[in-house]
Amino acid sequence: MIFEKQFGNPFQIEISFHKVIEGLEEIARSDVDFRANYAKGLLAEAAKVPELRTGISDPRVIEKNSQLIRHLLSDLFPTALTDNEIKAVTIPFHHIIFNHTRRFAQIILNAGPEFDMGIRDFDEHQFYVMSCCMILKYHYGHNVDFQRPVFYDIPDSDGSVKHYRILYNADFMEVVKTDAAPDVSPEDIAILLDNFDNFEMWKEKFPPETWILRGFGIMTLYDSTVESAVSLLKENLLSNEKKKDDGKASLLENIFRSIYRINDLRLGFAEYLPEEQRFKIANFGSAIPSILLAGKSETEYHDLCACSMDELVSEAKYLAISDVERFAEQFPEEREFAEHLLRQDVKSAIFAPIMKNGRVLGVFELVSPIPRQLNSINANKLDFVLPFITDTMDRYYSEKQNHIDAIIQKEYTAIHPSVYWKFKEEADLHTLSENADKPFREIIFKDVYPMYGQIDIKGSSVARNQAIQKDLTKQIEALSDILSELTKSQKLPVLEQHVFELEKLKVNIGDDLKADSEAVAQNYILTEIHPMLEHFNTRKEIVGKLENYAAILDPAFGMVYDARKKFDDTLSLINKRMASVLDKKQEEAQDFFPHYYERFKTDGVEHNLYIGASIAPKRTYSPIFLDNLRLWQLQAMCDLEVEYFRLRPSLPYELDVTSLILVYSSPISIRFRMDEKRFDVDGTYNARYEVVKKRIDKSNIKGTTKRITEAGKITIVFSQSHEEHEYRRFITLLQYKNRLGNNIESFEVEDLQGVTGLKALRVEVLYQVTPEGENYTFDDLVKELDIKS
Repeated sequence: MIFEKQFGNPFQIEISFHKVIEGLEEIARSDVDFRANYAKGLLAEAAKVPELRTGISDPRVIEKNSQLIRHLLSDLFPTALTDNEIKAVTIPFHHIIFNHTRRFAQIILNAGPEFDMGIRDFDEHQFYVMSCCMILKYHYGHNVDFQRPVFYDIPDSDGSVKHYRILYNADFMEVVKTDAAPDVSPEDIAILLDNFDNFEMWKEKFPPETWILRGFGIMTLYDSTVESAVSLLKENLLSNEKKKDDGKASLLENIFRSIYRINDLRLGFAEYLPEEQRFKIANFGSAIPSILLAGKSETEYHDLCACSMDELVSEAKYLAISDVERFAEQFPEEREFAEHLLRQDVKSAIFAPIMKNGRVLGVFELVSPIPRQLNSINANKLDFVLPFITDTMDRYYSEKQNHIDAIIQKEYTAIHPSVYWKFKEEADLHTLSENADKPFREIIFKDVYPMYGQIDIKGSSVARNQAIQKDLTKQIEALSDILSELTKSQKLPVLEQHVFELEKLKVNIGDDLKADSEAVAQNYILTEIHPMLEHFNTRKEIVGKLENYAAILDPAFGMVYDARKKFDDTLSLINKRMASVLDKKQEEAQDFFPHYYERFKTDGVEHNLYIGASIAPKRTYSPIFLDNLRLWQLQAMCDLEVEYFRLRPSLPYELDVTSLILVYSSPISIRFRMDEKRFDVDGTYNARYEVVKKRIDKSNIKGTTKRITEAGKITIVFSQSHEEHEYRRFITLLQYKNRLGNNIESFEVEDLQGVTGLKALRVEVLYQVTPEGENYTFDDLVKELDIKS
């Protein structure tokens, strides 16, 4: 017997069999002697326990009179069905259960003493409101439809979980109002119907234990394990809620164990790539392994077995193996595949192809360590399940493709979100059949204001050449040492020739590194020196030197690549960090007013900004947004300078950066070039801006040989006096905020080809590197580093 207080309750529970007793009294008055005599005998026994009619609150009375109660309810609980039906007396939604059928009692016994007989996903709030709805229905006659499927999840003796649908019969129950219960008006009911979630309101209208629930109910359980497991599977597969991989895998495994009633069932999934005819681990989580792959990341499907995979993949049929050992004996050509399964303790298995629109997405795997537990008959259970798995896999791959497309758009195609609407608008037109064959219109944004900025790695070409010289010199010296040692025992003129050529190559590289020097040296070493060393690689006098030489080579290139790798890593790290900071700040800048943004990684990071009414036609554009974006750009360049100086001590190669901003106040038009898949200025009138942008960073101060850019400073290039005035205002603000130094340089820029009259401002960036926040210029910090070193 289960008789526990579960939650707070608007009811006082009085278990009464008065309706059954009243029925027996009617039978006792009938003319059918044997039934009347039986009823009279039961009534006589029931009269000895008046609580059976008036109401029982003490569970000990039920326990003491359990046999009498069983006889009273014999018409409702036939003895002939006690081993078939799962049935008991209960109070709906309560932990009050007794008078079980034999089958029900066995189910509870199998569940073990620790099992809590709780309804799935049923909390105190739901319990209380459902109880109140019973009052509304049975006392006030307001037919509130509160019925919903409710389930018990009960473990079996083998550890698997079975799911039982609960069906209630409340014919023998009645609801009685006490004097303590407040009246509930139709207006109250109308308000309650719109406030399911307002728990306190329900408790106010139906205070705890102010109503009496008298009588008893009958609970019948229906074993819906398969149906419920399929429903749970569907719910979890369709849910977009993110779960940990291991938790999700365990949940899916438990669901399939319930469906197949196999406690040690294992599942797996292998993604299939039809173009390459191979299986691979799916990217949605390593917690769902693959039995076919057995720990490998991928494999050719023909490597697994000869015929079975053809039937599985090509013909899209289930592959059910009821006894793997017998399978190996019957089909010798499949022995390798069978042994592959046996090594993983798989004695029976089902492999089911996941197909969508005629394409195999992957293979769903069910395996058991016991022969014949899985077979071609119970494989058909998958017919109810695979549609949900297929839809989920299809949705996953669609989302994955969308994610790939988003990455491609972000990293490769430069279609920025601010102008995406224009491309979508054009693409949407071509989804209509009448426009399918029409050419795409050009994407043009007119009257936009351009802004350009760059943070350039100073002296990157010189540093790269030094790295090349260092690597080639190190390799040539190692090779010269080996060949010189070899000439002592091998009197071959060709060896002397190579020693001479290597020394000459070393001198040429050290004196004057030309554009093709690296390629010439690499070709000579790989095509002439290395083949010759392979011929002598067994000579004892050079074996040690050859091993040392091999240790300094990069396996991917067959060349020494230490200094160049350090330089490349430094360059890559700088670019990645600068681009990351700029991208993040750009997301914030888009909130001011949408504008087109693109950046490029070269020997540094360049960016273009375009702002104007045509970029966001549904927003009201004002020149204040241009001023705001210019100030934002100047602050962003300060942030990039500071971020680089923080990064600099951790770099494997010592490099400096210079910063530049190009101001251009005339509006231009930009057009998306379909052939190059990028935006460019439109028309020859606007070409001047591109010419300036491409040549300005390498230009000098007019009348000098000094570059306009300098480490630790931001150079602002302009051509009109009002631009200078505007940026001096910006600089004053940033000086006040301790972002820029007090020293401002002003100079003219040398004439460029086709461009004259450019001027520039150059201002120091302040760096905060102490806990107290004291500001330093770049030169101050470099001097400090020199002193410490």
